[in-house]
Amino acid sequence: MEGILREAVSASADAFTKLAREAAERLAKEHGRVGELEVIGRLVKLPRAGKAIVVGDIHGDLASLTHILRESRFLERASSGEEFYLVFLGDYADRGERGPEVYYVVLRLKLAFPERVILLRGNHEGPADIMAMPHDLPYHLLAKFGREKALEAYRALRELWDHLYTAALVEGHIIMLHGGVPSKARGVEDLAFAHEKHPSEPHLEEILWSDPEEGITGTYPSWRGAGRNFGPDVTRRFLLAVRARALVRGHEPCEQGYRLDHGGLIMTIFSRKGPPYYNSMAAYLEADLAAEISSARDLEPYVRVF
Repeated sequence: MEGILREAVSASADAFTKLAREAAERLAKEHGRVGELEVIGRLVKLPRAGKAIVVGDIHGDLASLTHILRESRFLERASSGEEFYLVFLGDYADRGERGPEVYYVVLRLKLAFPERVILLRGNHEGPADIMAMPHDLPYHLLAKFGREKALEAYRALRELWDHLYTAALVEGHIIMLHGGVPSKARGVEDLAFAHEKHPSEPHLEEILWSDPEEGITGTYPSWRGAGRNFGPDVTRRFLLAVRARALVRGHEPCEQGYRLDHGGLIMTIFSRKGPPYYNSMAAYLEADLAAEISSARDLEPYVRVF
C-alpha cells in the first residue's frame, strides 16, 4: 500500500496519463465476463459469496481513501486469494485537491486486481451534457502537471469515464449505484444499457443524479438541476424489478458517514469528510455477500465509521 501511495504522489504526468489509458482499455475489454463475474453492458454481477468493501464518494480525499484501504486490508486480502471485492460508488475527484492522487491509487488497484475492483460512475464522471459543476479536477491536474500535460491527462480521464460501470448487482441481496433509482426502469437491462439510451431515456441521468426523499409519492424535479427526487414507492418498485432487497448508494454527504432512507430500504454511504462538506465522520461498508437480508437496515452492523 505504501508503495502505491508514494507512486501516486510522485507520478509524472506521462505515467498518470498512461495509467488512465491502460485502465480505460482494461474496462473496455470487460464485456460478458471479467474473471468469474458476469457483465451485462455496464452492469456487473457479484456472487452471493465472499465480502465487498463498498466505498462512497471520495472527492479527492486521499487521507480517507488511505484509511479505508489500510483498515480493510484490501491489498493483503485480495492478494491472498480471498473472495473479496472493492466497489467504488463514483465521485473520485472534485471538491478535494488530491483528486489526481486518488485516481492514481484507484486505477492502480483496478489494474492489479481487475476482477476484484469495481469502478462505478458518479455524477462527477458524467457525460458532457450533465457534468457536475463546479468541476475542480482540471485545475488540480493543472497544479500538479502543468498546462500541456494536464490537458492530456484530463482527456484520458474523460475517455475512462465512458467505460465505468453504471451499477453492481448481487441478486437477491443488494444493488449498488451512485445516485438514485431510475424511476422508469423495468429491469436490469435498463441499468446495464442506460449509457446507450442516454439522453433519449432518463435512466442514466437519474442513476447519477437522483436522491431519495421521504413523504412523497413518485418523483419530483431535483434542486440539483438534474435527476429526480423519488419516494419510497419508487424504491420498492425498483428493488422488485432488479431482484434486490437493498439499495446502496452515495451522492449525498451524511453527518454520521451513512444514513438509512425509505424505511431502511436505502443505505447512503459517504466516504470523505471535511470542507466543503459538513460531515465530521465518513464511512464505508464491508458487506457479507452471503448473508440473508430483508433490507438495508440489516447492513448496518457492517458499516465502518471513521
